[in-house]
Amino acid sequence: MTRLAPDFEKTLRDAAAGDLAITTTTDAHGVSVVWCELARNTDLVAVASRLRAFEARLAMITASQPKAPEEEEDEQDEENSEAGDVMVRATPVTFGGTPLDGTSYEVIYHFILADEAVNLIAHAPANGSLASLTPLFRPADWPEREIMELYGLTFTGHPDPRRLFLDNSIEPSVFERLIPFSTLVNAASTDDLWKKVHAAAKATAIEGE
Repeated sequence: MTRLAPDFEKTLRDAAAGDLAITTTTDAHGVSVVWCELARNTDLVAVASRLRAFEARLAMITASQPKAPEEEEDEQDEENSEAGDVMVRATPVTFGGTPLDGTSYEVIYHFILADEAVNLIAHAPANGSLASLTPLFRPADWPEREIMELYGLTFTGHPDPRRLFLDNSIEPSVFERLIPFSTLVNAASTDDLWKKVHAAAKATAIEGE
């Protein structure tokens, strides 16, 4: 049984002008994990404000760049291909309609509330923007700044958007242009990662000739 307030879900839904998908799982020990996915990232501050009113604590922020789903050909596709017809598939989208084309980002705000984990998900297109939560939650300060320099996303309203690690002369999204940062943080050590390393090194050598 969840330890959250009885009106928790209703309060968050009322705060969002768009839709808000909420799913809750509870393990055998009674510990619940809540996932809240925003249909509109413009509702981020409003929903986060309600979480603050519940005395939620922001633990961390994570960002990733979901891969575009692989296309699977069915029998109809094969028949159309043999007939010379060109099939144009619609790009999959998130719950809120952000295209899942391999360039959009998923930003998750991890909160602790009444000893439960509450995760608030917002989607943003590549080089897009989200409202900063630093004015509401001070622990958002450095994670937002780090995400801005690694991914090139912008957190509007951040009180101190200076870079943390990279020099200002370096273009944004440096890790995404070389090796996707999401690949590194997932500790991927597959052949695919090393192929990207060798390809980047080879391209750099050719440019230097």
